[in-house]
Amino acid sequence: MTQDEWRACANPQAMVHFLGGKASDRKLRLFAVACCRNIWPVLPDKTSRQAVTILERIADGLSYREELPDEYRGEVFIQYLGKPPKHSDAVSAAASWRPVEAANAAALEAAERMREPSDFFTTYFAKQREQAGIIRELFGNPFRRLAADPGWLTPTVVQLADTIYEHRAFDRLPILADALEEAGCDNADILDHCRQPGSHVRGCWVIDLLTGRQ
Repeated sequence: MTQDEWRACANPQAMVHFLGGKASDRKLRLFAVACCRNIWPVLPDKTSRQAVTILERIADGLSYREELPDEYRGEVFIQYLGKPPKHSDAVSAAASWRPVEAANAAALEAAERMREPSDFFTTYFAKQREQAGIIRELFGNPFRRLAADPGWLTPTVVQLADTIYEHRAFDRLPILADALEEAGCDNADILDHCRQPGSHVRGCWVIDLLTGRQ
């Protein structure tokens, strides 16, 4: 896959395959979770939504016991986290034990869930295009690796980046771009990403770059 092909690709499975060993287990799991969040309105019930939230935190190494309210702990664990992977829905796929399997299966199941029987190709592949955009949101441009200049990491920048990550406060990304500029950052890829319209997800490559997450 070339850089131009990466930018235009609408096949998330091909992109995951291309990343190969360059993709951390954390990023792969967060992609699986993001595929579930991308179909949030049609997830079947409160338990499935709670499972998505817990899986997101497990990707960061936290125990589900630390995150899950007592009233859901048993139900979510039994239904999603305590069984071998069953790809009958996107949430079950995201809970697969192997992150690369979770990434691929959750994307497929989420796209399948949103397809319209009367127009399979249009709706299914439209969702896959959205998922490809999520991968670019998570991994940026793998052909141009960037490093954060220590001078950019002012207390304001670091605090903003941590807040955005922990609270999913993606509406503050343009504010982060302003803070980065004030700190001397002139990298167009970083600043444009923070200011671009549309949805962002936990694991956003800019936030990970600034907070040292892999």
